[in-house]
Amino acid sequence: MKVLLLKDAKEDDGGQDPYIRELGLYGLEATLIPVLSFEFLSLPSFSEKLSHPEDYGGLIFTSPRAVEAAELCLEKDNKTEVWERSLKEKWNAKSVYVVGNATTSLVSKIGLDTEGEACGNAEKLAEYICSSKEVNGIF
Repeated sequence: MKVLLLKDAKEDDGGQDPYIRELGLYGLEATLIPVLSFEFLSLPSFSEKLSHPEDYGGLIFTSPRAVEAAELCLEKDNKTEVWERSLKEKWNAKSVYVVGNATTSLVSKIGLDTEGEACGNAEKLAEYICSSKEVNGIF
């Protein structure tokens, strides 16, 4: 049976998309159709804001892509050294919220301490943030 697989092709170690390989094992013939495209927007603005933690009460990373955007800002603007020297510590003095474990793992790699990862989705994270003690004094 033929199936449409709505994603970009990604090769595994064997040189084949893992979905196509696995579906093929069950007699399914998958046709890949890329349906999404992604582009980072507002990186210059984001980079400028990352340089001024004193202007903000915290950070909220809603996805792994948001972390990737932060990493790109640090790399493109040669801010890695200043991040390690001072900015990271200043952001860590504030609340850094995340949605999900995958995002938590990536945020940890750039040296930030997180909270809210157990919430699992944006709605629950928003409730968590709004009920936290920081909202009244900082956020």
